[in-house]
This record gives sequence, C-alpha cells and structure tokens, in this order.
Amino acid sequence: MQEQTTTTDDLKNEATVDELNITTDSDNEGNTHSDNPDQLDIADKLQKEIDEQKDKYIRLFAEFDNYKRRSAKERIELIQTAGREVITSLLDVLDDCDRAEKQLQKSEDIEQIKEGVQLVFGKLRNTLLSKGVKAMESIGTDFDVEKHEAITEIPAPTEALKDKIVDEVTKGYYLNDKIIRFAKVVLGK
Repeated sequence: MQEQTTTTDDLKNEATVDELNITTDSDNEGNTHSDNPDQLDIADKLQKEIDEQKDKYIRLFAEFDNYKRRSAKERIELIQTAGREVITSLLDVLDDCDRAEKQLQKSEDIEQIKEGVQLVFGKLRNTLLSKGVKAMESIGTDFDVEKHEAITEIPAPTEALKDKIVDEVTKGYYLNDKIIRFAKVVLGK
C-alpha cells in the first residue's frame, strides 16, 4: 500500500511542478514582452557601437594605406635625389677638367700641364673626401678578406713584404667608414 501512496504522492508532485513551469513560462513571456523596449534599446546601442568601431577600423586602415603609399613615394624620391649633393659638388671639378683640356690644346709647356692636372686631381680628391669618401691604404699591410680581393700572388721582393700586399690593381674606398669598394691587390709570397 505504501507503494501506491508513494506513486500518488509522486503524481501530485509532478502536477505541482508542471503547474509551476506553466506559471513560470507565462511569467517569462510576460517579462519578455514588458522588457522588450529595454532590450531593443540595448541592441540598438550595441549596434551603434559596432558601427562606430567598424567606421574607426575602416578609417584607420585607410590612413595606414595612405601612409604606406606616401612612405613609398618619399623613399623613391630620396633614392632618386640621394646623389644630387655629390654630383653638384663634382660639377666644379668637371669645370676644372674642361678648362684643363682647353689649356692642353693651347699650351706646349709640359710642366704647366702637369701642374694643372695635379690641381684638378687634388680638387677631385678633396671634394670626395669632404663627402665622406676615403681611399683605403693597402700597400704594405696584411691581407684582410674583409677589405681586400686578391688578384694574384707574386714572389715577395723583400722578406718584410712576405704575406703582405705588394701592389694595388684597383684602390679600395670607404664611404663614412663603410667599405663601398674592395681593393684588388697583389700578394707577396
């Protein structure tokens, strides 16, 4: 008999639970309808924030794209005009070369011609030196693979020049202490 009572009690509990669920569902539905304007306001606010963030993102992306284009254009202009200052300073030397050539055609005095050519070469060296170009001193120094390019080896004329640079085929140069051309040298063995 107890088993039937328990079963009846269970049925009563289930019925009460179902009634509660029905009541809760109808309450929730009522709340949904009554809170709907608030939820719509929140959804509208969130949508506005999303739209603002999208707009900011698009503007930021466009700004960055413009920056990249502007940087690339400036870089190209810089590369194209980077040597302008050096070329302008060498134009004076070129003018001196033109004057020296005219004097070569007119003059018969070899000493005067030599002196004029030496002045032009001196001016060229000084102009390049003022722009940071410096010749590499290699003859009589130890061979360094970081600075020199060995062309050939010859027997050393003296014991002191053994394993040292005997001659330069092509001079090496620095630009502001950075190698811009390696020296092509002859080694003494």
